[in-house]
Amino acid sequence: MPSLICADHSRGNPRRDREAGAAASISRRRRIPRRLLLLPLGFRLASPAARLASSTVLHAGSGNKNAFKALIAAEYSGVKVELVKNFQMGVSNKTLEFLKMNPIGKIPVLETPDGPVFESNAIARYVTRSKADNPLYGSSLIEYAHIEQWNDFSATEVDANIGKWLYPRLGIAPYVAVSEEAAIAALKRSLGALNTHLASNTYLVGHSVTLADIVMTCNLYMGFARIMTKSFTSEFPHVERYFWTMVNQPNFKKVLGDVKQAESVPPVQKKAPPPKEQKPKEAKKEAPKPKAVEKPEEEEEAPKPKPKNPLDLLPPSKMILDEWKRLYSNTKTNFREVAIKGFWDMYDPEGYSLWFCDYKYNDENTVSFVTMNKVGGFLQRMDLCRKYAFGKMLVIGSEPPFKVKGLWLFRGPEIPKFVMDEVYDMELYEWTKVDISDEAQKERVSAMIEDLEPFEGEALLDAKCFK
Repeated sequence: MPSLICADHSRGNPRRDREAGAAASISRRRRIPRRLLLLPLGFRLASPAARLASSTVLHAGSGNKNAFKALIAAEYSGVKVELVKNFQMGVSNKTLEFLKMNPIGKIPVLETPDGPVFESNAIARYVTRSKADNPLYGSSLIEYAHIEQWNDFSATEVDANIGKWLYPRLGIAPYVAVSEEAAIAALKRSLGALNTHLASNTYLVGHSVTLADIVMTCNLYMGFARIMTKSFTSEFPHVERYFWTMVNQPNFKKVLGDVKQAESVPPVQKKAPPPKEQKPKEAKKEAPKPKAVEKPEEEEEAPKPKPKNPLDLLPPSKMILDEWKRLYSNTKTNFREVAIKGFWDMYDPEGYSLWFCDYKYNDENTVSFVTMNKVGGFLQRMDLCRKYAFGKMLVIGSEPPFKVKGLWLFRGPEIPKFVMDEVYDMELYEWTKVDISDEAQKERVSAMIEDLEPFEGEALLDAKCFK
């Protein structure tokens, strides 16, 4: 690991005092900002921007989102990075000269005075570090660490899952429906975590644009532009606000141009069937033979109808779940008088059941965003019963450990068996059926639907609705 030069403020240790004095002396002689002494030594050896100006070339196509990272970083840093002209994917990156720079032929590649650099995040870091004391890398060691944290999150959790959803639909990778479902679920989980962080932060780190914002925005760009429609992203309003704020910053817009959101999910590209082999022509024409009477082919067995969900076989209920969800969503004022009263007017105890749930391990909920992400993941896994359920999940408390409590409305007299079998989170909660003849329990149901605060004497940290 690289050594760190930092002052030790403990008293009575001569060796540490000498080291601290040496660090301060180095800072004075070289005029290195003291905070940079906290960074690994290698980062203070970056090439000056002037050295890059004349001979730094980025090899990539003009619309490559990975190339955008370095180009936007260059705009913020005042560094000249020239995009190679007339680049042709599949041609330019197969030449011997290109393969010497990156043996596997992937783009982008940055050609520098000190040699080539490949991998887009590494290139963006190099460009950023070419300017001494660049604010794109934060103002402290912890901010630097947080920037790298979000760069890794952006690559592994956001970019990777957008690609697993998009590329098979473009015919770049094999399309498998089950894999697509898994990719979408993983992407929603990642965007949910990002949405939680951005609920109280304009930028990913600190109070201005950093390299983390550049990398994240460029990785989100392909999703917003190609596959993530408004109906998909509206579930993550803080991510939406963040993305559109970033792409309209002058330095972003200079590189990205005008960005428009995808209006539809691309259809799956079906591969054309292989051409049929042509039979060689017969040399001589033979007399036509009488056609043999063809036996009728046996009829293929008709596909068996998909078994119905047991909940669809229940007697009809006077409560129409979609009508309740619509009332809940559309009520903006007088919620108690309109929505809550409407709920109890609609509620059918013979066709539906109400359940309280309490998380069993609240003592583990010591970090707010981790707790909220835990609840968000549970709601995503409950998606398989959206047709048959409505739920409210509350994160309660102004300081840790936070309590997680919920209210669920399910079709039928019990919690559906397929939910208990397939959603592992169900076992993490204590489930108690609501007795609506008990006015106190009935009022608790109303308070949870309404997000009444304080709830049971405590502040609400977060409230999520499943509808």
